[in-house]
Amino acid sequence: MSSMIKTTLLLSSLAVFFIVAGRILGGGTGMVIALGLSLLMIWGSYWCSDKLVLRMYHAREVTSAQAPDIYSIVRGLADRANLPMPKVYVVDTPMPNAFATGRNPSHAAVAVTTGITRILDRNELEGVLAHELAHVKNRDTLISSVAATIAGAVTTLASFAQWSLIFGGFGGNDDEGGNIVGILLMAVLAPIAATVIQLAISRTREFEADAKGAKICGNPMALASALTKLESAANATRADVNPSTAHMFIVNPLRGKAMASLFSTHPPTEERIKRLSAMR
Repeated sequence: MSSMIKTTLLLSSLAVFFIVAGRILGGGTGMVIALGLSLLMIWGSYWCSDKLVLRMYHAREVTSAQAPDIYSIVRGLADRANLPMPKVYVVDTPMPNAFATGRNPSHAAVAVTTGITRILDRNELEGVLAHELAHVKNRDTLISSVAATIAGAVTTLASFAQWSLIFGGFGGNDDEGGNIVGILLMAVLAPIAATVIQLAISRTREFEADAKGAKICGNPMALASALTKLESAANATRADVNPSTAHMFIVNPLRGKAMASLFSTHPPTEERIKRLSAMR
């Protein structure tokens, strides 16, 4: 299934979900308001989801003069992959990780954390950035950014439902206000819906990006070595990450919780390293 079809299905699901939620929480009036909000979210998810994610992590765009090593690596890899030069961002955090975003290769951006530049050598960093450019080439970045925006919106709606439950809903009857059972279901099911949206992003996309990234940089073991270091660092570093965007990073930044592991959108790092080693 193409990224555009997946994106269309996700955005359509967003509209339906918001309309149903509006009906549960606010009756007929709530449904109309939810329809308007869903249309606004659909527009924003397509055109602005990448900017929202970058802003969420206070990513700052850098030039070749400000980050010559990173910029030169990205430029060289983009040329090899026959891609337009993406914008380059740096996120000031000790968490070692990286991600790519943008609705298409002509509007793409790659971001690295300051933490990743401290623990990887140039070859390893090249492997990581090649992986991210593979996501750009495979057009994974649009659906990843949209899914992050939708998951965040659904989670916010769940919190809204929980507060409405605490304060008694929004009206006195089922036609004009939210009923107690419906609101309770929203509070419970909305976070699950957010997780399902993220799981709609197949884990195989990471394997595909690993393989294509290894071909772009010409050194599968550089990426394998980077993944080994990043996996170890992820277990030792506290990650200040919004769960709705966890699927965008090259390794899962959320550790130490059974649910985070159960619903991870990343395949096991050990399996990724095994497949890369077989490419030598």
